[in-house]
Amino acid sequence: MTRTWLANLLFTALTPIIWGSTYIVTTELLPENMPLLASAIRALPSGLLLVIFARSLPKGDWWGKLFLLGALNIGLFFYCLFYAAYHLPGGMAALVMSGTPLVVIAISAIVLKTSLDKNQVFAALIGIGGMALLVLNSAVTLHPLGVALGLLGTICMALGVVLTKKWGRPEGMSLLGFTGWQLTFGGVLIFPVALWQEGLPAQLTSLNIAGYSYLCLMGSVIAYAIWFRGIEKLPTVTVSFLGFLSPLSAVILGYLFLDEALTPIQCGGALAILSAISLANSKGQKKPDTVQLKTMKVK
Repeated sequence: MTRTWLANLLFTALTPIIWGSTYIVTTELLPENMPLLASAIRALPSGLLLVIFARSLPKGDWWGKLFLLGALNIGLFFYCLFYAAYHLPGGMAALVMSGTPLVVIAISAIVLKTSLDKNQVFAALIGIGGMALLVLNSAVTLHPLGVALGLLGTICMALGVVLTKKWGRPEGMSLLGFTGWQLTFGGVLIFPVALWQEGLPAQLTSLNIAGYSYLCLMGSVIAYAIWFRGIEKLPTVTVSFLGFLSPLSAVILGYLFLDEALTPIQCGGALAILSAISLANSKGQKKPDTVQLKTMKVK
């Protein structure tokens, strides 16, 4: 494991850690029962800000590719994430969406022609088991639609990661521009639906504004720029395993700020998650996805 590869891994890990805070911000700071609006506000302002700053336009078929990536990585995924966060406990929402590495392994084998790594499949199962341990201390009633959209969000994220790796990013477009266009397309896709289904809140408190601002700047601008950089630098499956850190972050934040219990069983679950990430990368620096060398043109 080279120092550069490890540095890229640790830097990319910041994104799921930041995303883990989505659950506490959603439940404590945002208006109730408005997941579509939360998704749109998180995506569209930050996307437009980055597009204006980057000053680069897609060319040719990249308009369609970026729109699809924006739908998978941002628009539809955000709605699934926020809906699950509103209708399921934070840890349980993360558990429902924890199968991403397994889905990424399967899609990568089909789309990127990568070999099936039994070690990574085993590690993914350990990680899912670890997240189950994180939520065993709570008796919860599962919301069927919340579970269904959580699973749909898992598929969206997995497919978005794989296609981002397969296509790379447009020649001459900066990472911030690449991130901004996806956020913009995702936001444009979901904003009209948000207005139709939910409308606007009667009033916004200072806490609401703080919550939306945090999700825009930290949860979108910074987190997604780091995430897409990680997809460029690391294999897709390696990146997907870092998603296990999101529920771990959510549970730790709940313990620190919401006085939620942290039992020995949950600590065991946290250890299992960290072990899964380590096991998935136990061979050290992974060989880059072959397709990346053919299609990625990074400036």
